[in-house]
Amino acid sequence: MKRRFLYITGIIGSIYTAILTILGFYAANRLMFMKLKDHDLIVKREIIAKRFDEHWYETVRKEDFWVDTPNGYPLRAVFLQPLETTRTMIICHGVTENKINSIKYARLFERLGFNSVIYDHRRHGDSGGKTTSFGFYEKIDLNALVSAVRDRIGGRALLGIHGESMGAATTILYAGEFEDEADFYIVDCPFSDFTEQILHILRTNTPLRSSMTLRAANLFLKIRDGYTTGLISPREAIGNIKKPMLFIHSMEDDFILPQMTKELYELKEDKKMLKLFEKGAHAKSFNENPVEYEKEVLHFLHHYGFATS
Repeated sequence: MKRRFLYITGIIGSIYTAILTILGFYAANRLMFMKLKDHDLIVKREIIAKRFDEHWYETVRKEDFWVDTPNGYPLRAVFLQPLETTRTMIICHGVTENKINSIKYARLFERLGFNSVIYDHRRHGDSGGKTTSFGFYEKIDLNALVSAVRDRIGGRALLGIHGESMGAATTILYAGEFEDEADFYIVDCPFSDFTEQILHILRTNTPLRSSMTLRAANLFLKIRDGYTTGLISPREAIGNIKKPMLFIHSMEDDFILPQMTKELYELKEDKKMLKLFEKGAHAKSFNENPVEYEKEVLHFLHHYGFATS
């Protein structure tokens, strides 16, 4: 009887381990190779919403360039120069998007006296890279891009970075882990900790409630891509950032909860501002509140002496 019990227990344990392994492998694949939005659909969406003016983009003075990263692939970037100024913003898009989604912010900063650099994250748009790492490798890419932009505008030129969603988390990780060369940051709907973010998605969008799936996924992520979700934590980096930072989020966001931005705001010691919009789903603060969004950015620039007037 005891031998039979041990036999049955062993079978159940083996089945459980096999299921967990399959789920972990599947989850790791979903993270590394998250389905990207179609380029043409992004362009069509932005044109219909009147956030992308094709004529402006075709005629504006600009420089297309590539940046070789320490991670072993090139990044595609476009330096938009509608103004005679060295004041420049680097704009980091969110996961599954590409640099076309950043043009709405480039136009905003043009109105505020800045030229802009838009670019594609690794594995997005025209850039190289085989996987998405949600900031782990992207922060290294951003560091390389910032250096390339500094070479173009000069060491004394005003340089800011704007990030949205994964781009916001990447911005924080860059600013907190490198001897950064930017003067200020604007982060829109960042997550504070990637492990907690993935668990939130699993528990709200799948029948999986246990953290065991994520533990299994982390094993595969470590083996296949060299990192785990625990190594992607803006919460750990934010305390190292001394430059001014504007935090933005929408209270209706149920994908990355606004509480994460509130947490990051509280953890940053000083030189910080926070704006929470009542209206807007994830990464939709600007889309739903364009006038108020621009006013808030201008207020931030004025407060820290970065505005033109």
